[in-house]
Amino acid sequence: MTIPTIPGSSSYLDIHPERKISMFKNPYILGLTYVASIGGLLFGYDTGVISGALLYIKDDFPAVGQSHFLQETIVSMAVAGAILGAGIGGWINDRFGRKKATIIADVFFLLGAIVMAAAPDPYVLITGRVFVGFGVGVASVTAPVYIAELSPSEIRGALVATNVLMITGGVFVSYLVNLGFAHVPGTWRWMLGVSGVPAVVQFFLMLLLPESPRWLYINRRENDAVIVLGKIYGFDRLEDEVALLTTQSEQDRRKRDDVRFWHVFKSKEIRLAFLAGAGLQAFQQFIGINTVMYYSPTIVQMAGFHSNELALQLSLIVAGLNAAGTVLGIYLIDHAGRKKLALYSLGGIIASLIILSVSFFNQSSATTTTNQSDFYGWLAVAGLALYMAFFSPGMGPVPWTVNSEIYPQEYRGMCGGMSATVNWVSNLIVVQSFLSIADAAGTGPTFLLLAIIAVVAFLFVVFFVPETKGLTFDEVELLWRERAWGKNLDTKTLLEHGSQSS
Repeated sequence: MTIPTIPGSSSYLDIHPERKISMFKNPYILGLTYVASIGGLLFGYDTGVISGALLYIKDDFPAVGQSHFLQETIVSMAVAGAILGAGIGGWINDRFGRKKATIIADVFFLLGAIVMAAAPDPYVLITGRVFVGFGVGVASVTAPVYIAELSPSEIRGALVATNVLMITGGVFVSYLVNLGFAHVPGTWRWMLGVSGVPAVVQFFLMLLLPESPRWLYINRRENDAVIVLGKIYGFDRLEDEVALLTTQSEQDRRKRDDVRFWHVFKSKEIRLAFLAGAGLQAFQQFIGINTVMYYSPTIVQMAGFHSNELALQLSLIVAGLNAAGTVLGIYLIDHAGRKKLALYSLGGIIASLIILSVSFFNQSSATTTTNQSDFYGWLAVAGLALYMAFFSPGMGPVPWTVNSEIYPQEYRGMCGGMSATVNWVSNLIVVQSFLSIADAAGTGPTFLLLAIIAVVAFLFVVFFVPETKGLTFDEVELLWRERAWGKNLDTKTLLEHGSQSS
């Protein structure tokens, strides 16, 4: 069957406007998206909940309260588990499918919640954090892929963005839960253990949902895939979608067999693309986002607000700004552009980190009066809020969006996975070192160091990250060819360069 235009493209929908699918007029698609996005909710919840729980863990386990290293380990072992989960998660997705990968993640979420809630000592608690982190890593790979592969192309961005919203929403919910259990006996055990509930809900709902049609096709289960697609598309468009998917799946099978890890970086274009993508992922972490997300209540207490409950209330505002800013970023990223949005975001981040640094320098001064101390304490809280207001619309979504666009199709999963690993490893380095550096050098100098890193990130974006707004994948490939070899349109294609290099 001949397809004159690609289904879901603007030209296709111009010819067949009646085949366009609206996001809110297809309850089946929305149901699939919301269930899959529970993984994002758990991702955000288990990432954010430890910030408040840590205040009470220190009270129950004196060894934790006396050791910044133990505090950092409790936080960072979830990240270590996520590195492992993200690394193995790609293989689990390809080998067993997106549905089973989600179910496996739920098992680890539930197991980790039970172990943490029942932990008799900090070391068992750390083990539970590793289990939860593994679930987070698998979910971070699986949920966006599952949603994207089930989504009509014209609403794919909005549906995948639902998972991003659920992540930030999960962080916000974790702060609400922390506040709700602040006066309940068991405090942190409830905070950490309640995450098992949505894991159980998603586990059973996923048993009722289908596998991704693309995975089914690649694994030669065409009939099952057509049944799923028939619930998404009308008959006329279904024919075109099935024809396109059949062609793409045959190509994907061949590429899957041909791609070799050691061939990837022999291409100059891919090296440049990976530098931009992995660099963005690293800077996203090294400018301090997870010091804010994981340690915001602790930072608030450092600023002079010693009540655990007040620290949680103020941190809730920070988490709310994160969720609201993500909504704004989803709109701006296709209007302002990726590069411009990242630069504006980094400019605001630099200013807010300087405010935090100044407030802590003055807050710790021996000559500061009580009124001045209160002022600089509130200035620190304002700096935290300003940081999140600038980070969440820009440096939050931009690195993930850019990494989904800048690699050629046959290397996109591999390079994207390696960039995600860079993100998690950078995350681990930051959360494992922040409190120790702040203790050794002071909180003010630590935030000043983050501001300097943000300046370097700004320059990195200016010189190494291209604007990919509105470009097709072919145009992005040409962009990297021109950067690598100059504007000589006679240069060979990316794949030809790669084959010559091998």
